[in-house]
Amino acid sequence: MATAKKSAAKKAPAAAKKAAAPATSAVQDMQEAMTAPLKGAVEKLKSLKLPGVPEAFKNVNLQGAASAVLDNRRKDLKALVEANEKSYKGLQAVVQRQAEMLKTSITEWQSAAKEMPGKDPKEQLAKLDEMGRAAFKQALADMKELAELAAKSQADAFNVVRDRINDNVKQVSDLLKSGGK
Repeated sequence: MATAKKSAAKKAPAAAKKAAAPATSAVQDMQEAMTAPLKGAVEKLKSLKLPGVPEAFKNVNLQGAASAVLDNRRKDLKALVEANEKSYKGLQAVVQRQAEMLKTSITEWQSAAKEMPGKDPKEQLAKLDEMGRAAFKQALADMKELAELAAKSQADAFNVVRDRINDNVKQVSDLLKSGGK
């Protein structure tokens, strides 16, 4: 019995390590799959004698360039994930705010309905008219608030993508200025 508990205790940390390993292992496997074809190609491209290719480009570090391209794609994916998260959180905020608005509106109408019985019909109609006008104004204000909330969320997501695009343009511009070195 005691040995069974000890072996189970030893297996628990190992299981936890194995559970964490697939995430990093999957990333490493993907990186390896993307770089494996490039490893041999770098040497082959360097050894080619291509007519009309300037000498400046023959000294380009292709392995470094391939690594930079992979790093940029990783940053692109990270930016897209961040933009999607911001968009999703914004959508959640809009839905949550809509639910709060609906709950408030229902509560107000329920309390007004409880006060109605036993009053003068003219007073009831006047009260309903007043409530209808107030509800319409509130609905317009709520729609404006929701639109602003959604617009802010989308602007935040767009800014993440725009910043990544600007980084890519800057990197390409710098690469062209330096002649690929």
